[in-house]
Amino acid sequence: MNRPTRVAFMRHGPTAWNAAKRLQGRADIDLTDKTVGFLKERRLPPEVDGWHALCSPLARCRQTAEALGLAARTDPRLIEMDWGEFEGRSVAQLRADIGAEFTHNEARGLDFTPPKGESPRMVRARVLPLLREIARAGRDTLCLTHRGVFRAVYSQARGWDMTGDPPDALDLYAIHVFTLDPDGQPTVEALNLSLKRRWPES
Repeated sequence: MNRPTRVAFMRHGPTAWNAAKRLQGRADIDLTDKTVGFLKERRLPPEVDGWHALCSPLARCRQTAEALGLAARTDPRLIEMDWGEFEGRSVAQLRADIGAEFTHNEARGLDFTPPKGESPRMVRARVLPLLREIARAGRDTLCLTHRGVFRAVYSQARGWDMTGDPPDALDLYAIHVFTLDPDGQPTVEALNLSLKRRWPES
């Protein structure tokens, strides 16, 4: 019997907006020089090394792939959740500025929706057809993407409604591996795989 196809998700490296805790959404923010230098000294863990690679069309994901030496094909379905009118602001700012309205929206979990933006449930709806394609192609695939996309897939795999804490402790800058059934439904295989140091060849 053939083993299931696997898909892995990795978030792009940090940007200046990440450091400032600003919600990036579709804003096309570059990686910092420090991040690029860090990634060039790293390589993928053996569990996913050599896999086919896809990435979000946003620069921070394409630059992450390039720094890791990956020839990743872009797929628009891997783009970050649209934060609408919240883009560029921090969660702390939003809680201070709109208070109970923002807290009530957060409590909706999968249906949290920024004004003129996208909910995690909407992200699921555009990503699951891609997972189905990967499963049917039978090709293990690494996706370089965003926090919102990974969390949407993880919530599907764990049956998490995105209220309260996730069922697992998650390193959002690690690599997370799922197995896919023939219809593309994900199941957690391994979480929190770290990049490895690229030692100079002797």
